[in-house]
Amino acid sequence: MSTELKGAPVAAAINERSQKELRHLAEADIVSTLAIVRVGAREDDLAYESGAVKRCEKVGVAVSLISLPESVTQDELLKNIYELNNAPSVHGVLILMPLPKQLDGEAVRQALSPEKDVDGITDGSLAGVFTGSGRGFAPCTAQACIEILDHYGIDCKGKRAVVIGRSLVVGKPVAMLLMAKHATVTVCHTRSVDMPSITQNAEILIAAAGKARAIGSEYLSENQVVIDVGINFSDGVMCGDVDFDAALPIVSAITPVPGGVGTVTTSVLVNHVVEAAKRQNKM
Repeated sequence: MSTELKGAPVAAAINERSQKELRHLAEADIVSTLAIVRVGAREDDLAYESGAVKRCEKVGVAVSLISLPESVTQDELLKNIYELNNAPSVHGVLILMPLPKQLDGEAVRQALSPEKDVDGITDGSLAGVFTGSGRGFAPCTAQACIEILDHYGIDCKGKRAVVIGRSLVVGKPVAMLLMAKHATVTVCHTRSVDMPSITQNAEILIAAAGKARAIGSEYLSENQVVIDVGINFSDGVMCGDVDFDAALPIVSAITPVPGGVGTVTTSVLVNHVVEAAKRQNKM
């Protein structure tokens, strides 16, 4: 029977780390602040916004909500982004995506300053992840995977790691983060041939396929650590990309869904805001 790598203890440890840094910032009269930009009122955006606000309030990060109508023009949205870039009191900016169809999401993404891009959506932030320069921040979900591995003492050095998925949100950045920890990384995707033969050799498996229970027992092997990034709904029940019930008797450790990576992601976001405040004030 495998060990469940639950996200709650990881999130608590990150929150404690953030609160310690916030006390140092407060001594310098700095209030770490996150601005959340939302266009329209999509249900999933509102849910994510609510979760982020609650986590910020719990830790002690201030939040500024910029709610724009779905009919907002490109120029109006960009004006808001530029104002936030230049606002010294705002340390991190979260733009809820995707944007309405009339807006150029790519232009909006690139308008944001990497130094305030706490969710790793700009090319500047991603370049920082790929080069290891430290500029900007990694996407929060990708960073959450690494936080879980670190918290549970799973050493990546020299390990064979396989990432399923090549998105800029998770797959590619988490592969870079694993390499930075000296893992030997293979990235699989929809065009990979005989994927199970590749994943079975993994000691660390990151599943970001985006399909409910797509990773069955034939992909798994003993002594694997599995990080399941997927958030899917099957028959009204939330589940991951990995068939959890099939994996439990096989792998050595696995994150549950819900209660795994998703639980850690908002704590990573808040920690990024705190770190951004420190960097911008040269602390």
